[in-house]
Amino acid sequence: MKGVKALCCGLILAALAGGSAIAEEKVIKMSTTTSTQESGLLDVLLPALEKDTGIAVKVIAKGTGAAIRDGVDGNVDVIFVHDRAREDAFVKDGFGTKRYAVMHNDFIIVGPASDKAAVKGVAEGADAVKKIAAAKATFISRGDDSGTHAKEQELWKASGLSLENSVSTMEKDGKQVEIKSVHPAASSDWYLSVGQGMGKTLTIADEKQAYTIADRGTYIKYKFGREVPVNLEILCEGGSQLANPYGVIPVNPQKHPHVKAELAEQMAQWLVSAKGQQVIADYKLHGKQLFFPDATK
Repeated sequence: MKGVKALCCGLILAALAGGSAIAEEKVIKMSTTTSTQESGLLDVLLPALEKDTGIAVKVIAKGTGAAIRDGVDGNVDVIFVHDRAREDAFVKDGFGTKRYAVMHNDFIIVGPASDKAAVKGVAEGADAVKKIAAAKATFISRGDDSGTHAKEQELWKASGLSLENSVSTMEKDGKQVEIKSVHPAASSDWYLSVGQGMGKTLTIADEKQAYTIADRGTYIKYKFGREVPVNLEILCEGGSQLANPYGVIPVNPQKHPHVKAELAEQMAQWLVSAKGQQVIADYKLHGKQLFFPDATK
């Protein structure tokens, strides 16, 4: 009898272990920009993905540069980011299998209603940051090698202002990472690089009643989706320089054989499917749409 009981217990434990192993196999790791998390999108998108496919996603949210480095190092199975030039390079260099266009919103320049630099109504981002520099109005830079930080540097370069190169270090996953960037020359009294994610950067800009560049989704979340909203206004929007497309890229198993390539591909296909695109389109805060689907299928 004891032998039968032991056998039964063994079978039950084996079944549980097998079930656990199967469940674990359906878990993938994704590095993504802080804006997809801080906007609240992932809170609705990933449960819908898991319901339809059984795939659970462990999220690592950081700046786009660091998220792409996770993919290069094989630390994750998929990346979901917003810096088109670096995304294309990631695929071209063989680290990603394919970039899937998932969605877009746009970057905006926000600041206090008093608008010392008279930015309100300016359409192009480069013109707006040039006015901020001329007024020596306080500007908060993420300074974290994110997609937003990369966009900010594009605007400074397009402004025609005299620029300085700088090199800073940030701790990423226990490692010191070197970040190269540009900023206006002789700007130390009004330009502040904080090395923080989008939400924290907005909070600092609010506290200092300063200007900053933000993705629209995170701004809406912090302006309309919190009990204590940031007291910043959208001052520059809509110009061609402020586009903000997001792409998802499975990590290439030819570079990193251990990645869960099939599950990452299945996730990417779901994001660009009619169901995934509808979840993105339906995500709103106070009636405001945060992201717009980009997939053509």
